Amino acid sequence: MSVTTTPALTAKDFSSDQEVRWCPGCGDYSILAQVQKIMPGLGIPKENIVIISGIGCSSRFPYYMNTYGMHSIHGRATAIASGLKASRPDLSVWIVTGDGDGLSIGGNHTIHLLRRNFDVNVMLFNNQIYGLTKGQYSPTSEENKVTKSTPFGSIDHPFNPLALAMGADATFIARSMDRDPKHLQEALIRSHKHKGSSFLEIYQNCNIFNDGIFEAFTEKSTKPDNTLFLEQGKPLIFGAQQNKGIKLDGFKPVIVELGEGASTDDLWVHDERDFYKAQILVRMFDDPRIEGHLPRPFGVFYETDRPCYEDMMGMQIEEVIKSKGAGDLDKLLRGKETWTIA
Repeated sequence: MSVTTTPALTAKDFSSDQEVRWCPGCGDYSILAQVQKIMPGLGIPKENIVIISGIGCSSRFPYYMNTYGMHSIHGRATAIASGLKASRPDLSVWIVTGDGDGLSIGGNHTIHLLRRNFDVNVMLFNNQIYGLTKGQYSPTSEENKVTKSTPFGSIDHPFNPLALAMGADATFIARSMDRDPKHLQEALIRSHKHKGSSFLEIYQNCNIFNDGIFEAFTEKSTKPDNTLFLEQGKPLIFGAQQNKGIKLDGFKPVIVELGEGASTDDLWVHDERDFYKAQILVRMFDDPRIEGHLPRPFGVFYETDRPCYEDMMGMQIEEVIKSKGAGDLDKLLRGKETWTIA
């Protein structure tokens, strides 16, 4: 008896025949490459993977993935993905959105997706600017940002995406960056493994309209002293010589120099399941240009377990059918709940 084996997939199998059309040097190229690299290892048939996007530079993503997908409407990728997951819970659904698409016109849809806890993966590309429409300030642009739409500087206070996700009771919250491929791959895999809504913010450089906005966190000369990579069960250590740490003074995180009156035993040990400390971590959002600032954390901030919406909906339907029988659509449409408007 002959046995038919399915050939192993590679990153190329997830690359479509469409020409990738982003500006040369855009951070989206790296994100696309990392997603294509991790997909074969997920063990999911291509036909069971769906990429849904809204509107923006990042939203070209579905064209470049050799999977099912939809380039939907502005801010509504989360709503469309919710409907898809509710009707086809067996699919692996990935949402590609940006800081404008997902936090401005689509902000309400984002928070409701997270609170409902559909088992989907949100990749929010944050470049702190509107790139597709040529450089207006976005919900994550820093205060006093001078753009085409704010020639005298923005007076808006920006969103902190991860703090917003915490407030919406997201069950998985993480941050990575386009210029650290290994870290981004690990974050994507963790997002996939989580059962529930995963919210992954990805710092993405727009080299045309906001070039270098994350330079402090991505360049070799500045990255060690400005970034804090979170590892489960490990103390919070950073710095070019790994000689700095974070400890808590009450509820306030402070920087200490290791070997100068402080040891690793004094440091804050990261616990992804600690809801209260996660709220402190997402607020470690200091401006790297300010002397004595705290480093910006990257990695998994928080993860918890909560029933998924589509599972609870399925169980509710089964219980209703068991107790009351299947519904009758014709009877519903021809029922007494009608009115005549004079």
